[in-house]
Amino acid sequence: MTTVAERDESGPPGAAGRPLLSLRGITKSFGAVQALRGVDLDIMPGKITALVGDNGAGKSTMIKTISGIWGPTSGEMYWDGEPVTARTPRDADALGIATVYQDLALCDNLDIVQNMFLGHELLTHRLLDETEMEKSARQTLADLSVTSVSSVRQLVGSLSGGQRQSVAVARAVMRDSKLVIMDEPTAALGVSQTAQVLDLIRRLGDRGIAVLVISHNLSDVFSVADRLAVLYLGTLVSSGPVTEYDAQSAVELITTGDRSQPADAASPARSTDIDPEG
Repeated sequence: MTTVAERDESGPPGAAGRPLLSLRGITKSFGAVQALRGVDLDIMPGKITALVGDNGAGKSTMIKTISGIWGPTSGEMYWDGEPVTARTPRDADALGIATVYQDLALCDNLDIVQNMFLGHELLTHRLLDETEMEKSARQTLADLSVTSVSSVRQLVGSLSGGQRQSVAVARAVMRDSKLVIMDEPTAALGVSQTAQVLDLIRRLGDRGIAVLVISHNLSDVFSVADRLAVLYLGTLVSSGPVTEYDAQSAVELITTGDRSQPADAASPARSTDIDPEG
């Protein structure tokens, strides 16, 4: 496990077994408010990294910075060892970064095929190639072992929460994304739907796709993540293999920023539940 004063164990960008994405000294300020403070983080290919933190820790700011919605105030981002700048979501998409936000950004009045190809429709002689899009959508869902959807022509508005997550993730996979960021993927889901989404996340890792999961549910985190990263008031206070943590140490880091303090030293007003803008 590393602390804020140390680098991730995977080493600097460009080293053997280099990270897919590296953040070095990333800061983000909104006027006098400093949301991120010199964040160093490595995301490894094919690994599931869980990003956790209390309300206002800077999780949403970090994923929006990676996704090109907000540019960092300072710091550098490396993609596959090369310095890059994602000024817009389109830039991030071109790199291979897909973000599945909590609201999923799906259109309820369109079917699964239309949602998966929205903005990326296939054309033949300037006409929509419905047959090829339907075939590709069906194959992508099958490759991810999504069997709960009866028809790819089903309206998204009729799907369950777990099925909607599956469609949003399949859309990212179909665009050859190398890193999928998932914001609270199991929020408000039942037990069976949560299990379905966690299985889907594992399958992404099995396919060699890196996953960055933002979650308030430590049970989900420990069941699916390979690595853990903890933000506290905009500072990355700890990161490392998930095996180096347990629930108690994770809660201490989330609530105090220091695992050396006893868990009951945390303020009772603080919680590991995540604010969507945290």
